[in-house]
Parts: sequence; C-alpha cells; structure tokens
Amino acid sequence: MEGASKEKLSSVSSLATAFENSRTPGAAPRVHGLEAGHHHPGCRPPSPTGPWDKPTVEEAVDSGPRTVSRRYLSSLKNKLSSRDWRKSCQARTCPGPGTQEPEEKRIVQELLETEQAYVARLHLLDQVFFQELLKEARSSKAFPEDVVRLIFSNTASIYQFHAQFFLPELQQRLDNWTTTPRIGDVIQKLAPFLKMYSEYVKNFERAAELLATWSDKSPPFQEVITRIQSSEASGSLTLQHHMLEPVQRIPRYELLLKEYVQKLPAQAPDLADAQKALDMIFSAAQHSNAAITEMERLQELWEVYQRLGLEDDLVDPSNTLLREGPVLKISFRRIGPMERYLFLFNNMLLYCVPRVIQVGAQFQVRTRIDVASMKVRELTDAEFPHSFLVSGKQRTLELRARSQEEMISWLQACQAAIDQIEKRNETFKAAVQSPEGDTQEQELQSEELGLRAPQWVRDKMVTMCMRCQEPFNALMRRRHHCRACGYVVCARCSDYRAELKYDDNRPSRVCLDCYTFLTGNVLPEDKEDKRRGILEKGAAAGSEQSLMCSFLQLFGDKWGKSGSRGWCVIPRDDPLVLYVYAAPQDMRAHTSIPLLGYQVTAGPQADPRVFQLQQSGQLYTFKAETEELKDRWVKAMERAASSLSPGGPNDRDLSD
Repeated sequence: MEGASKEKLSSVSSLATAFENSRTPGAAPRVHGLEAGHHHPGCRPPSPTGPWDKPTVEEAVDSGPRTVSRRYLSSLKNKLSSRDWRKSCQARTCPGPGTQEPEEKRIVQELLETEQAYVARLHLLDQVFFQELLKEARSSKAFPEDVVRLIFSNTASIYQFHAQFFLPELQQRLDNWTTTPRIGDVIQKLAPFLKMYSEYVKNFERAAELLATWSDKSPPFQEVITRIQSSEASGSLTLQHHMLEPVQRIPRYELLLKEYVQKLPAQAPDLADAQKALDMIFSAAQHSNAAITEMERLQELWEVYQRLGLEDDLVDPSNTLLREGPVLKISFRRIGPMERYLFLFNNMLLYCVPRVIQVGAQFQVRTRIDVASMKVRELTDAEFPHSFLVSGKQRTLELRARSQEEMISWLQACQAAIDQIEKRNETFKAAVQSPEGDTQEQELQSEELGLRAPQWVRDKMVTMCMRCQEPFNALMRRRHHCRACGYVVCARCSDYRAELKYDDNRPSRVCLDCYTFLTGNVLPEDKEDKRRGILEKGAAAGSEQSLMCSFLQLFGDKWGKSGSRGWCVIPRDDPLVLYVYAAPQDMRAHTSIPLLGYQVTAGPQADPRVFQLQQSGQLYTFKAETEELKDRWVKAMERAASSLSPGGPNDRDLSD
C-alpha cells in the first residue's frame, strides 16, 4: 500500500507549495488548507517538495518545446470511448482495513483525485507560466505582452471555475457521502460552464504555433519556459503538454460519469440526476469537438483564400468549401477547351483561371456565380463528352469534366448546395432540371429574360443570323451574341441596348426581339428616326416628300466597275443626306451619304451629264439622264453640302 501511495499524483496543494517554496529558498513548506484538512484514511499524505534543482543535460534536452500537431488534436474527437485519457489518473482509492467501498463511491473518489491533479496543472499554467512570462515581458520588453495573453487564452477563467467552484463542491459532497451519496445534481449545476472550453480549444493550435515561434525567436521567452519546465512542480513535462490538459479534460469527465452511471444500482436516488448530468457533459464534449472542427474549417478556408489572393469581396469566415478541382471550359469561338478551376462554396461558385506566375495567389477569379440562382444539368454533346451546364444570374458556363464520375460528382455537389440554400430561404424558387432530359433549351423562358445569364449558342453551330437569316461573312456581317437570349445574330439585328438585371442593370447588346420584350418599345426612341430616315425610309414615301429624286447611274469601285442604276432621294425631312435605293418601291435604302462637307464637281469633259462628290479621299461618281437633271442635282447637293436648308420663297421643288 505504501508503494502504491508513492505513485499517487501530487494534489494542487503540493504542486503549488513546491513552486512557492522554490521561489523563496529556505522557507518552510506551506500546507494548503484543503490538504491539511482532509486525508483519506490509510493513505499517506503527499510529502513536501523541495526547491527547483538544476536540470541535467538529458532533462534540458527533454524540456525543449514540443509542438502538438493538428492531427493529434483532431484525434481527440475519436477517443471519447478510450480509457487512454486516464493514463496515470487511474483510481487510487484507499479503503480502510476490513471495509469494501461501493463501486460508485470509488469512481467519485477517482473523479475528485483527478480533479485535484487537474487544478494543480491549471494553477501551474495560470499562476506560474502565465504570470512569470507576463512579468518578463513587462520588465525586459523582449516579447509583447499580447503574445503571452494569446497563448494562454482564457486559462485564468477555467482555473478559477475549477479551483473555486467545481473542486470544492466535489470535495464537500464526498465528505458528506454517508448522508448525501450523489453528485449528479452538482454536475448538472456546473456543467453549463464547461462550454467555456470551446474558446480555449479554438485558440489551441494558434497558441501552440505562437509558443513555438517565440521560443525560437526570443531567448528570454525560452529561458523562462525552460526554467519552469525543469522544476519538480512541472512534473518533467513541457508547457505544451500542460496546455493539452484542458483539451483532454471534458472527455475524461464523460468517461468517469459513464462508468458512475453504470455502477449505480437501479434504485439509486442519484440515477436520474447522474444520467442528466451525463447528457450535459456529452453536450459540452460535442461543443468542444465542434470547436475543433470549426478551427480546422477556418484553417482550411484561410488557405483557400490565400490561393485566391485574399480578395475583400470573397473572404468570409462563414463560408464552407464544398468542392474544388480542375475542369475544361468549352469555348464558343475556340476549337479546343481551356483549362479552368472551380471552387464551390456553400453560397457561391468561383470560376477561376490558373495564374502562369504563381507568386502569392495561385488563381485569378473570373466569375462569381451565386448558388441561390444557380442551375446545373448534364449536356448531351458527342463532341465534348462528360460536359455539364452551370447557369447563374451572372454567367452561364459549359464545362467538361475529365470523366463521367467526376461530372456526376460536380452535379451532385452543386445540386446539394442549391438544395441547402433552398431550405434556408422559403421564398427561393427551386432550381428544377428540365424533364426533357437530353433536349436542350437554347432559348430562355420569356419570364427569365434579363434575370439570368443565357446559354450562348456556339459560333460554329450557325452560319446565318438567327433573327434575319442573313448569311454571315468575315467582312460585312460578323457574328454577335444577344446578352439576353444567347442567340448568334448580326450587327444590325443586335444594335440595341437594354438593361439586364443579372448584369447589374447595365445596358447590354440585345437583339430586337429581346429589346421589345424587355423595354416594351417596338424600336428604341433614339433609333426609330435613324432606322426610318436612313436605312428603312421607304423610297416611295421619300419620293413624295423629297427635295430631289430620280434615277442616277452610279460609277466607281463601290458600285462596281460597270456601274449600276440607283434611285436617289434627298428627303425634305432629312435634307442633308442622299439615300440610294435599288428601286423606287424599296422599303430600305441600299446606302446613305451625308452630304455635309462634300465638294460637288463636274465630271470628265467627255460627258457633261456626269458629276462627282468628293471629300477626304471619298469619291462618288453619278451620271444623270439629261444635262438639265444633272444641273438640278448639282444645285441640290451644293446646298446640302453647305448646310443650306430649303425653305426660301424662291425655292422650288427640284424633284423630277
């Protein structure tokens, strides 16, 4: 029995006494009131400890800083059912001779003894390590005081709670065990305060990193820690191991209380309270485990934000990274797909481009698509297998995965994020995939025009404008995309601007059909006169209300070497412009020539019916049917070129 008692862990009083005596050499050992007032019958009281001894070489090496890895910290969550937590804190009961203690009382005695040892560790952390380091920081200014406070976090609050409340309550209840054989009510009363451990656990990894950093960076910092670690009060353990004690404490409570409930008789008065207390301890343990998980999530999230360049509009600690990985972007204009990278969070999808020079940020964010308005579906494309569509308010993307399994994984992850947003927002309209399956809807529903980015039709899929059916060519009729419906249209059919909500209500290029739907106007006000007065002014109407009109022969490269015959009109409502039609009944002019600034000159002497318009390298040659008609055209064009509007009393109709 004497040998077993020698192995017993020192209580809070003995460890505190060892430290205090070492600070005042030669002083008589002081006995803590708690220890002086109570010892178990038959157990030898702890022997007083002496002052600090100088460490040996081996002790000095062993006392160096030891960093606790995050993997070890994470493993704590999976060890709740393990008895390794108790290690040297196994039951050390001292039953009197000839007596047999009840099992439940022996467990309570073990709880009390481990609590005494734990409070001693907290005393060492808060009153020794923390105070000594703080005093050294204030005196030497070798390291900041804030670093010390960050390392020890809320250790002082935890120490005060256990030393002033939890330990005395347990001690009092065990002293009165004969009359009050229960601890469930005590633990129920104090268990809610154990949630303060969450703050300590969250800060633990950062504290370990700060401890390792400043141990290498500041010799005075390391000297204080080494001096205390080498003392008998430290138990030959490093500061890192002492700091790990609070992380392990709640799982120890859970194990001991589980065993206590199992050992209670079925009719024990404490059974109901003990079970409730166990549930509360389990809740506190879950709270602590959640803190560890949250700490790991924030660490991973911070690493992702660093890879993205720490952009202010992206960094949000409330986000959760769901999936990331490379994909191929199917281009509308290029032949081959392009390498891209996706980050899927709980509230947004980031479409990124890998940086060529990865100094700092590894990716550049091209587009951010909100999950709340996102839709995803598989695409059936023989040319690009394993492709899928991501459609959002900001942009619509056609992407290709490396395999069928990877495509399905992306679709499932995106859909899960969409469903989660839908559950949180009752007013959100579910993103329902098309029931047609393989059928692709190239055109958005009319009620969605302007509200979300459309799926663009690829350039190579069409050879003519999807609105006017005119063929495309590289010079005169190039391809454009309507930003509302995604159709490939020509410049004439997409020469309109409308505000699109998905693009922050900025005016964007749209086709005439979408413009009419979005604005309610048949033609834009600033284009109606232009269309009808320049290109779509009817030739017949122009003849009836014109200053001059007749057929003219057209010469030059613009009209062809052999020349062509055109119906030329200078309208009264637009007297400074010459319109050229193919026929008098055409509704649209072939071309228009603003006459202002042009010089009207006579043509070659060989033919007096010829005249020319010339300005800055532009040359137009005309031939009238008669000289008289030529003179009238020359007069009309000269007036227009000099910006003289008709209307005087002597002016007369020059038309044929």
